[in-house]
Amino acid sequence: MAKFTSEELGKQPIGKLLVGQAIPASIGILVMSLNVLVDSIFVGNWIGSIAIAAINVVLPVSFFIGALGMAIGVGGSSIISRALGANNKEKAFTVFGNQITLTLIITITMVVVGLTFIESIIPAFGGKGAIYDPAKIYYTIVLYGVPFLALCMMGNTVIRAEGKPKFAMIAMIIPSVGNLLMDYLFIYVFDWGMAGAAWATTIGYVLCFLYVGYFFFSKHSEMKIQWKHLGLNVPVVREIGSLGFVTLARQAVVSIIYLIMNNILFTLGGEAMVAVYAIIGRMLMFALFPVFGVTQAFLPIAGFNYGAEKYQRVRKTINTAITYASLLATLVFIGLMIFPEAITSLFLSEKPGMSAHDLETNAFVLDNAPNAMRWVFAATPIIALQLIGAAYFQAIGKAIPALLLTLSRQGFFFIPLILILPRLYGELGVWISFPIADVLATIVTGYFLRREIKKTLV
Repeated sequence: MAKFTSEELGKQPIGKLLVGQAIPASIGILVMSLNVLVDSIFVGNWIGSIAIAAINVVLPVSFFIGALGMAIGVGGSSIISRALGANNKEKAFTVFGNQITLTLIITITMVVVGLTFIESIIPAFGGKGAIYDPAKIYYTIVLYGVPFLALCMMGNTVIRAEGKPKFAMIAMIIPSVGNLLMDYLFIYVFDWGMAGAAWATTIGYVLCFLYVGYFFFSKHSEMKIQWKHLGLNVPVVREIGSLGFVTLARQAVVSIIYLIMNNILFTLGGEAMVAVYAIIGRMLMFALFPVFGVTQAFLPIAGFNYGAEKYQRVRKTINTAITYASLLATLVFIGLMIFPEAITSLFLSEKPGMSAHDLETNAFVLDNAPNAMRWVFAATPIIALQLIGAAYFQAIGKAIPALLLTLSRQGFFFIPLILILPRLYGELGVWISFPIADVLATIVTGYFLRREIKKTLV
């Protein structure tokens, strides 16, 4: 692992690079997604379906604060990749130091705000009725661990920018395995309920932080920064912010979607309908892990070669990434169309002493989630073009088109659809909004990507 340097991103065959970067990225995402998935299965089976809904309420808040770190990481890593491609290591060091300082300042501030307004935030995101109390328990504990999550997400993107995907993979695996072990201990053995689930998650974040810190202090990292690099540099902060805002805006829109969806679904079917979406939300995180792995692998390769002005390699990287990701997305689509009932049943079980309300909720989820899942993933085979296209503009440092294309699916298309179609078609209107948004966003992204390639990659 230590022998690979960032310079190899400009030398090795594109197919080999993509596979070499995508496999560990996909494994890392898989394990992280399995963590969320199995965590939900544990919570659903050992606590109940209402507990799954409660976690679904908290996730957009905690993930948004964590995504601040990812936004700073992705924005800075785009600059680092191009700086390493241009052999400007001092700029890369300065950017990394500024990333650390920004992540600490912003996320700690957000945690303070999040804890101060806890009574308003939880109901706003759908934590109503029977969901409120378990959501508050989970939210309060998990929020203390979110700064560690933010630092991990920021550091992970820098590790990838250095061309070290295996270390990035390990950084994603450690908190996932730790969380699942703690889940078993705290929920099943100690019977701590929602507090146990929350502490398991928080400890997982801390374990990840410790490993990422080890990497950057070890001989494996090129980012040997000094204290001077931690001082905020206005031009660097501005560049990080302009590119990182793309990732932050995407996560902000995701949080808004959770807010809208949880409230619309609560109106349509109460806690049970929120639980249906909670399961589908886990599958949205989990099922597409190989596609996201290819997208993550694509970013440093495209950014490095663009910085080195190797435009034919950039063009080949785009085409190869779209081809690989599309094939993987099609396989995911086939699996989800065939087995949605079996997938749904994994999350639920009947235990002695369950209340009539919980039994009724479980039955509703088992009846409704499979059909909803088929609709939500109906356009999966075509999404690779949209993901790679938006990522390309971010990789080459073009913040505005990257932002617009990243927001096209969820912001410009999905949110208007979700506000309109349920009024016309009820529950069906919620689920068909997903594939319609996918198709429209892919068409728009394909047009702008093709135009950009013809204009710059010659």
